[in-house]
Amino acid sequence: MTSRARLVGFNHVAVVVGDIEEALDFYGRIFEVELRGRGRGMAFIDAGDQFIALSEGRPGPTDDHRHVGLVVDDKRAVRRALREAGVEILPGRGLDFLDPWGNRWQVVEYGEVQFTKSPEVLRGMDLGGLKKTEKALEELRRKGLT
Repeated sequence: MTSRARLVGFNHVAVVVGDIEEALDFYGRIFEVELRGRGRGMAFIDAGDQFIALSEGRPGPTDDHRHVGLVVDDKRAVRRALREAGVEILPGRGLDFLDPWGNRWQVVEYGEVQFTKSPEVLRGMDLGGLKKTEKALEELRRKGLT
């Protein structure tokens, strides 16, 4: 038994935006957004069994390395929504973009990464049919997670 706590996952990620209503509108054009709750200068949107906390404030400067990585069921749908919203997709091999407040988002598809939801959570999210690629399954097997 170690004396240090093990990282289990994330409860939420907090992102600073300039205006909550504008942020909800922007993210709602890119993703299916379900509002979990609101507070003074805050909005909380569901991200599966976690959430994203949008905090009204003054965003800092853009950083090429600091980003939030999102897992989605359909990366092509995100790419299409970004184009329709006139959002620039950043160069590179992935699907990265900046929101209007300079937050960098990196989008990956569930099937391609070792990040895994339990069958119960996937069913509850109406995503029970999502499957992993063989490469992602191999990563999970190597770690004893399948």
